[in-house]
Amino acid sequence: MDREDERLKRRREYLRQKKEFQRRTWSCAVGIIILLMAFVAFFVMQQKSVQRTFMFPYEYQQIVQVCSEENHVDEFLVAAVIKSESNFKNNAVSTPGAIGLMQLMPDTAAWIAYEMQDKSYSPERLESPEINIYYGSWYLARLLRDFHGNKILALAAYNAGHGNVESWMEQYGWDYDFKDISAIPFRETELYVKGVLRNEQKYIELYGEKE
Repeated sequence: MDREDERLKRRREYLRQKKEFQRRTWSCAVGIIILLMAFVAFFVMQQKSVQRTFMFPYEYQQIVQVCSEENHVDEFLVAAVIKSESNFKNNAVSTPGAIGLMQLMPDTAAWIAYEMQDKSYSPERLESPEINIYYGSWYLARLLRDFHGNKILALAAYNAGHGNVESWMEQYGWDYDFKDISAIPFRETELYVKGVLRNEQKYIELYGEKE
């Protein structure tokens, strides 16, 4: 009986070790497959055509180009703002009530229309890509002029409001050479500015050169 028991114990130990070996082998194989898939995915995502289609679309490109040229603002900055604001979704509406591709608040858009002497303005018109991009690019150009070409301050104002940025400049002693994005006291605005600037560089990289 002792000999039989010993044989059964050895048999169980052998099966246990075999099972453990198989488990480790499968775990290793799965890990290798995941790494290979990650490598392939990374390689594919580096391709410009893939990035253009899935990560950085540029819909309404012709409208952006026309509006940005007319308002004297860089088209890739406008595209970057649209990417950050709505990801090129024309029907985007935020909880606070911002509308359209460039997420304009109706009150801001009404002020823009007044400054542009556009008497045909109505909030419903902000759903039109042409109107939304035209108003948004005009406003962005205006902010750039107001803040002496400082892109960081202009984008901060686009997100947090002109008055807030002026207050920060006075409170913290910023001038028009301000560059320290991390000093922006609103975390949301800090991340927004960083995101738009990253997007701008990607749009320049992906669409800036004629192929």
